[in-house]
Amino acid sequence: MPNDPYENHDASLPEPVREHLGQQLRSAYNAEAEKPDYLGDPGLPPQFTPQLRRLEGRLKAHDTGREAVEGALQDILRELPAKS
Repeated sequence: MPNDPYENHDASLPEPVREHLGQQLRSAYNAEAEKPDYLGDPGLPPQFTPQLRRLEGRLKAHDTGREAVEGALQDILRELPAKS
């Protein structure tokens, strides 16, 4: 690339050109991206699927356990005599 003293390296593309190129890049990226399982889910590479399934299972188990403990504590508190 020749060194041109008159070339402006700080010049940016006009806004309409940047918008058009950005739209083109987003279209190309979205066309090649993995399709999400549900709306709002980012498309992730398939190699992450086993880890995500394990994480989802752990989160569900955590929530189930928390709900069980919360229910048990509420039962205990209901059985306590009221303070006078």
